[in-house]
Amino acid sequence: MRLMRVGEPGRERPVIVSGSGGSERHHDLRPVTADIDGAFLAALSDDPGIVPDPSRLPETDIAGERVGAPVARPSAVLCIGQNYAAHAAESGAEPPERPILFYKSPNTVVGPHDDVLIPRGSRRTDWEVELAVVIGRRARYLDSPADALAHVAGFAISNDVSERAFQLEESGGQWSKGKSCETFNPLGPVLVTPDEAGDPRDLRLRSWVNGEPRQDSTTADMIFDVARLIHDLSQYLVLEPGDVINTGTPQGVALSGRFPYLAAGDVMELEITGLGRQRSELRAAP
Repeated sequence: MRLMRVGEPGRERPVIVSGSGGSERHHDLRPVTADIDGAFLAALSDDPGIVPDPSRLPETDIAGERVGAPVARPSAVLCIGQNYAAHAAESGAEPPERPILFYKSPNTVVGPHDDVLIPRGSRRTDWEVELAVVIGRRARYLDSPADALAHVAGFAISNDVSERAFQLEESGGQWSKGKSCETFNPLGPVLVTPDEAGDPRDLRLRSWVNGEPRQDSTTADMIFDVARLIHDLSQYLVLEPGDVINTGTPQGVALSGRFPYLAAGDVMELEITGLGRQRSELRAAP
């Protein structure tokens, strides 16, 4: 199933999408849940039958409405660095031997078409298309990667927006200063459950800035795939339903030196096979 949240920030309502190829229909999910949050995703993981066939839910018109992030504010946004070999190379680093973990503040998560604010003092704001994994079952000390995918509620497009000077020059050795600026994690438009998302090891990721291609790769180029990441993280922390994992970005970012950094008025567009498309305009933080 494909889940989304629509409405003004803080007042989004849950929606389920049926149909495809330009004939999508939207159905009000409020008869089932007040929101798409950790509690709902945990219940859905235990019993997918709690959501009836969309034809049994009232249709709702979302035309003209804001699309919010497809999961309500997560308790954690966990991010994996340099998880594509080509991106590690363009960053001037060797491919990591173990997953690199950093955090973003959960309040960075915004809708897939919301404006992204260039922070005050920024010189090097950058884009990063990523496959986001949303957790559906609590995961701790998993025995093997084979156990991991059963803990996934769904997948979405994530933009791990970064300010490279904050991240690398002013960080004191940690990356989160350059990752946690407001609006720095557009997410969505939909959360797609694993039965519809396809093989997470073979999804195409693309990004554009002002209509010009930037990134074009597939998740097959990940150093650590989704199952390995979830298993590895579960050895160090507890993953809770609703948590978001940004699984890394492929080559083609401004940090490579091949493209200019973002400026006010620029437009980022991101797409992942089967997960939709997002569009964000850059403007200066007030």
